[in-house]
Amino acid sequence: MIISHKKSYRNVALLLCATMTTPLLAGCGGKSDSGTSGANLPAVDDTRGGTVAATRPMNGGGAPPKTGMSTGKKVAILAGAAALYYMYKRSQNKKSEGAEGKYYLSKNGRVYYRDATGQAHYVTAPAPIEVPQDEINQYPELNRYKGYNNQNSGEAFGGV
Repeated sequence: MIISHKKSYRNVALLLCATMTTPLLAGCGGKSDSGTSGANLPAVDDTRGGTVAATRPMNGGGAPPKTGMSTGKKVAILAGAAALYYMYKRSQNKKSEGAEGKYYLSKNGRVYYRDATGQAHYVTAPAPIEVPQDEINQYPELNRYKGYNNQNSGEAFGGV
């Protein structure tokens, strides 16, 4: 009778081990589609080590922005949090991937984009950019962020 109890305890122990390891083994295999394969990769912070995440030019082309005052279009100077907020809001309707695509706001409050593999890349505020006043008018809340028209006061945005 003692031998049968030992066998039943062993069988129960094996059954418990099998039920506890099955979910772990089930999550290890399977196909991964290219759209979500990078979602499990850690985010890349391109701002560490002196490099900055690639950002698209905001002045409409490859030419460097003009300096000094002009009698042409009215522009606003955006830097820091204001520039990052502008880039984030402007990208909301984009469908493409990468630095030219849509930006997201992470749980820790930083702005990032996903590359073609799905890996997240944090974005830092670019150097001050000139934005036409008519585009600025689309985002009335922009003036509350630090860096709007060279103001030193204001709210932070996206880790800035």
